[in-house]
Amino acid sequence: MNSNSTLFTLFFSSALLASSACTSSPGRQSVTPSTDTTLLAEEPAPMPQFCAAGRQPTVSYTPQDSTQVVTLLREGAKQPSGTPLTLYYAHRLMDIPYVSATPEVHPEERLTVNLTQLDCLTLTENVLALSLATRRGDGSFESFCHWLRTIRYRQGKLDGYASRNHYFTQWVNSNAQMGIVRELQGEGTANHYPFLRSRKTDLHFMTANPTKYPLLKDEKQKGKDREPGSHTSLIRQYEEEANGTHIRYIPKSLLNQRKEKLGCIQDGDILALVTNKDGLDVTHLGLAVWGEDSLLHLLNASSLYHKVILDPVPLYQYLNKRNHLLGIRVVAPCVNEQ
Repeated sequence: MNSNSTLFTLFFSSALLASSACTSSPGRQSVTPSTDTTLLAEEPAPMPQFCAAGRQPTVSYTPQDSTQVVTLLREGAKQPSGTPLTLYYAHRLMDIPYVSATPEVHPEERLTVNLTQLDCLTLTENVLALSLATRRGDGSFESFCHWLRTIRYRQGKLDGYASRNHYFTQWVNSNAQMGIVRELQGEGTANHYPFLRSRKTDLHFMTANPTKYPLLKDEKQKGKDREPGSHTSLIRQYEEEANGTHIRYIPKSLLNQRKEKLGCIQDGDILALVTNKDGLDVTHLGLAVWGEDSLLHLLNASSLYHKVILDPVPLYQYLNKRNHLLGIRVVAPCVNEQ
């Protein structure tokens, strides 16, 4: 993943919830849901508005994108019960070129749909939105856009640039509250095994580096970054809300173990690479794949390979060569546990 301006319009870090709407699945512990009603069981919120005469669209897409989405959903609906849908759709998006920060294309925030170029976050968001639409039995492009918006923004509401879940902790927190994902922490195991390490979130990368983000840079130059309601002020507020959370992760020293030892991780889970870089929580993410070598691999939109790829190098080796990477957080999509 790039270390340039978009470093963390890709990322966000999750305040872990003690309760979750996900059900359990073989090989992992679950926690009791805090409510019997989850987003997955409710009627969808109103669909996003599309282009209309004389109006600005809230969704930016091309005919190629909408056609591809509908085709993928039609084929995904034919998959047998028990298929980890996130992994199925990620495989369908293999070889798509890596391009960072594809949502950063409009001065005013819109729901940007782009399946011709992907980065590590947009790959994850797209496969999750496709999976949710499939589970709801709705193969329409509008349904996909509804779920993509729900995943990408705070509590599913698009309300300007600051409403996007810019850090992984924010992203997980928002989606866990809505019953879309749950973060694993070794519940019910001795010493939270294998989640043996923890860190306290201290998110400030974006507000400490406004020149890396065009909107924040503009506010800084105009002296508006401290004004109430500015993008910078809102993002600073959201950083502070997420700070101080203890996140649990699997240290990279354990990632050379086989599935028998790391059975809490299932194919298609979201893996986030924990970093010690100042102001960040994670620096890359992708989907878990147990390889033929019985080791954990990452299916990801890779800046190294310049495309979506199942990395042939085991994740343990990848992390072990990078001192700033400490281990992985594991997030289970509820659509894979239905």
